[in-house]
Amino acid sequence: MILTLESTCDETAAAVVTDDLQVLGSVVASQDDLHRRFSGVVPEIAARAHLERIVPVIDEALRKAHVKLEDIDAIAVANTPGLAGSLLVGLVAAKALCLATGKPLVAVNHLHAHIYACRMAAGKNVFPCVGLIVSGGHTSLYHCASATDFHYLGGTIDDAAGEAFDKVASMLGLAYPGGPAISQAAEQGNSRAFQFPRALGGESGGLNFSFSGVKTAVRYAICGPQQANFTAVHLTPQQIADLAASFQEAVVDSLIAKTRLALEQTMDNTLCVGGGVAANRRLRQRLAELAEAMKIELHIAPPDMCTDNAVMGAIAFERLLAGRVECLDLEAVPGLVRQ
Repeated sequence: MILTLESTCDETAAAVVTDDLQVLGSVVASQDDLHRRFSGVVPEIAARAHLERIVPVIDEALRKAHVKLEDIDAIAVANTPGLAGSLLVGLVAAKALCLATGKPLVAVNHLHAHIYACRMAAGKNVFPCVGLIVSGGHTSLYHCASATDFHYLGGTIDDAAGEAFDKVASMLGLAYPGGPAISQAAEQGNSRAFQFPRALGGESGGLNFSFSGVKTAVRYAICGPQQANFTAVHLTPQQIADLAASFQEAVVDSLIAKTRLALEQTMDNTLCVGGGVAANRRLRQRLAELAEAMKIELHIAPPDMCTDNAVMGAIAFERLLAGRVECLDLEAVPGLVRQ
């Protein structure tokens, strides 16, 4: 059994998982209520909330699993990428537990773990594959030769897709987090009402994404380029729905186009998708259509495993089998990590 810890951004999570990938106990403490009034994650608030919650979350995960800390064989923790303060809380907790118990420490790459959530849900090997991670902080494509061999293909050069969803939701006066709010509003909208840009289109843009331009285009659609205070503009419910649907379609179009290109370049016949935005209904529909058209196998993490959680940290078993354990001087590596 391993105890896995997750504290990369704004969810404090712990899970106990067996080597046959059975989840004995899983706990996630969300911080949405703390960040809602800011319409985005405030790093210092996130770190302090992790500090308050990490021990109770670990304790509850062990209680749910009906095991004691001494029964655990290894402790895994996500040490990259993420917010510096948030990562440190989970990493220091994991090191302290390893020091106290003598258990081995296993490092987890948070992005790789999002793809491993597909392996967990599938109940079978899904590698090799193209991995697409679409979350609040990351939009990345990988060629995943195995669970321990990820090759970075491309990613966003500015905003991540989830970040753009949050910012556009704020412009439209919708709730935080923005992803579910945009998706719900878009159901009543016309996705062709506004012609928003699809940046870095075609092969000339490689396998990189850009969502800053479409976010700015929404702002101009609301109030025009000359007006600074777009919050003063009154939008009807139908206008909000049309803007949400058109924006969502532009983002999904970009994600599908680059994913198709990655599949063509790697010639992989399996696609695995994870991250918070992977719960978006329109994206899941378009991914299914892509898989059918290209005759590939598609695995999308189930909605409850799209957002940050510790269960996906079971990828640590793959590292353990490969003999990859860490010294207690393991460092947190924040930010965007292209590996």
